[in-house]
Amino acid sequence: MPDNGFASPHRHRRASAAERLLAHQAFSRAAGAPLIGRNSLRLLRDSRENYPAWLTAIRGASQSIHFENYIIQDDRIGREFVNALAERAAAGVKVRLLYDWLGSFTSRARLFAPLREAGGEVRAFNPLRVDSPFGWLARDHRKSLVVDGRIGYVSGLCVSARWLGHPARDIGPWRDTGVEVRGPAVADILVAFAQTWGLCGAPLPPEEIPLSENVPGAGTTLLRVIASSPYTSGIYRLDQMIAALAQESLWLTDAYFVGLPPYVQALCAAAQDDVDVRLLVPSTSDIPLVSMFSRAGYRPLLEAGVRVFEWNGSMLHAKSAVADGRWARVGSSNLNIASWLGNFELDIAVEDEGFAQEMESMYLQDLEQATEIVLAEHRITPRRHRTRQRRLRRGTTSVAAAMRLGHTVAAAVQQKRVLGGVEALALLIVSLLLLAVATLGLTRPEILAIPIAAGSLWLGSVLLLRAWRLSRRRPPGTDDTLPGERGNDTPRSD
Repeated sequence: MPDNGFASPHRHRRASAAERLLAHQAFSRAAGAPLIGRNSLRLLRDSRENYPAWLTAIRGASQSIHFENYIIQDDRIGREFVNALAERAAAGVKVRLLYDWLGSFTSRARLFAPLREAGGEVRAFNPLRVDSPFGWLARDHRKSLVVDGRIGYVSGLCVSARWLGHPARDIGPWRDTGVEVRGPAVADILVAFAQTWGLCGAPLPPEEIPLSENVPGAGTTLLRVIASSPYTSGIYRLDQMIAALAQESLWLTDAYFVGLPPYVQALCAAAQDDVDVRLLVPSTSDIPLVSMFSRAGYRPLLEAGVRVFEWNGSMLHAKSAVADGRWARVGSSNLNIASWLGNFELDIAVEDEGFAQEMESMYLQDLEQATEIVLAEHRITPRRHRTRQRRLRRGTTSVAAAMRLGHTVAAAVQQKRVLGGVEALALLIVSLLLLAVATLGLTRPEILAIPIAAGSLWLGSVLLLRAWRLSRRRPPGTDDTLPGERGNDTPRSD
């Protein structure tokens, strides 16, 4: 039984058998993922280590390649990966590529043409459908690669030249983290791929999905493969539990932090209980609005003793955590409602002192390129002056940012807490939008009426179509009569 280290207030005291059993059971139930032994892990930093490792594994494949990623961009990096996959498919390797329709929206079909022509299979996850107006909200945010069923990769990196940065424009590479996995856990990564692949068409043949106990061991590392899907909240429950059980330290890195109130309260409670809680987030983001809403949530964290740092590079995209020098997590899940409840996500949770300490060392290196945020008397301010790099221009809003905005607006209306300067900016934007809507409604009501009418027509038509389909769907062996129309409502025995 593994020593989780969270049942003991001292890092070096060995937990009892009962404590280890309780922690093991709690983690398994919270994450919905078993603890798998006999693995080896390699920590990979940024595109300079992840991309070469992926391409080397792909070019060495002899049986199968299963590649899943949120964004596969139609640029030189995307084409390099597609061409490498196509070369293997032409050599007889079974190649399956799954990308998210919304994440890869700007990529054209011609990007994947070489792979399809070579015999590879390509699927887009959850494209927009006329009969499902809100179905597009569930996204496949996972980033994984499994080669020959023996080596796997899980990370926060997408396939895009943006992760390389723009040296000519003085923008450095994006900061991101991934892991290479060997051993029985690779089978669980492939099971996660099979789940989303099967949602887009015919499922993987069962004989191509190995059982983890049949995969040869490659080391001594204990880990969990946490494959979250919408509304399962496995990673959210686990994040909450780690915040509650951490005894000494909890160091978090997140690209789009917009914490829900229960999680923020858990972090604050840990900090007030003398746990060293740190949060590293980007100072410039590819989604600028999320940064604004993230900053709007700094105050309660800082007041509770959580240390907040902003990365000074071009973009911090990593999603990772390390606690008490024994537990670590790397993957695709951000600390916001979109990842916790809305998306398909994939993370590796590791229970190994050596790997956790390697993560701690990397975290301290990252803090050397970050600025700590502290509370001034009337505002939140950086501890030292810095010159920000220019913001990346591409970006969209997120569900998580809207949640943070909602909490800020509610606090202002109900006057439940004091708001700071950063939150005032968010309120200013909301107030201007509301005033603009009110002005349109009073002066040009047709501008508002037309989209509302069109949306209602679309939604009403979709619901009517679904009602008609459901009315036509009957179990085998039933007739056209409704319950209660026969003289006797008891089931017939014929």
